[in-house]
Amino acid sequence: MTQRPSQASRRPSPLALLLALALAHAHAATAQEATPPQAPAELASKLTALAEAHKGKVAIALKHLKTGESFALNADVPMPTASLIKFPVMIEAYRQAAEGKVDLNAPVTLRKKDMVPGSGVLTYHFSEGATFPLVDAVHLMITYSDNTATNLVLDAVGIGSTAATMEAMGLPNTKIHSKVYRRDTSVFPERSKQFGLGSTTAADMVALLDDLHARKIVDEKASEAMWNHLLTCDDKDKFPRLLPPNVKIAFKTGSIDDARTCAGVIETKGGPVALCVLTSENEDKSWGPDNAGNLLCARAAREVYDSFSARADGPAN
Repeated sequence: MTQRPSQASRRPSPLALLLALALAHAHAATAQEATPPQAPAELASKLTALAEAHKGKVAIALKHLKTGESFALNADVPMPTASLIKFPVMIEAYRQAAEGKVDLNAPVTLRKKDMVPGSGVLTYHFSEGATFPLVDAVHLMITYSDNTATNLVLDAVGIGSTAATMEAMGLPNTKIHSKVYRRDTSVFPERSKQFGLGSTTAADMVALLDDLHARKIVDEKASEAMWNHLLTCDDKDKFPRLLPPNVKIAFKTGSIDDARTCAGVIETKGGPVALCVLTSENEDKSWGPDNAGNLLCARAAREVYDSFSARADGPAN
């Protein structure tokens, strides 16, 4: 007698859903390849001018998430991420949670050897032995770009797993290479030498943001949770800097000496726009808010906001 499989056994896993989503992206891209809708020419011109004036390498990608209008400049060129790669790490944590491989409510304990320098609060404001849920480490990783929290999350999900999931989603250039400030843990040594902590493309980041905004990554509940984490990012020097104070942005950023990165969804008056700005080999290596990479991110965000907000009462709304 053949036993009928249960409903649970027939339900596709989150990884299978991610694979299906990647295939859907490929089919959609093929269907739209001939006549992709383009962002306004004036906006494209302004973004190109900003990139050309910057003393360093620049990649920009954007997509209006309702009309599909897009713009790309070096958008398929792999670039260093700095802490922007923590966004895909968060996706991997929620994917593994959905598959039962990790428990986001399980406690993690902060040890002295876990503490690394740089951005965040754990190393500087928490005592050894502090215990908190893994989901709080994820939140600290996104909100404050906490390096120690990131390494705790990587301990839970594994360093190489994020890259494997991104590849399954059709984003093979998006990888975290090692723990933060722990180059000796690299699972991609050559990429670590070239890109540092992580690597991606502007197009990859916009694709992830598009799916997250549509609540298609892992599942609706997980997507909503991840979206809410991104809404709390506390970097005021990049996308938010020149925008009106009431504008909602779900985003993540990264900063190292010669690179500044930012990717997020900006709620313009004319609809949501996913935007990614990546810079590297920057001449300006200063760490103040007026760093040239920060200003490029801020100015690009303002141009995008103004362009799409200007049509709020027009047909594209």
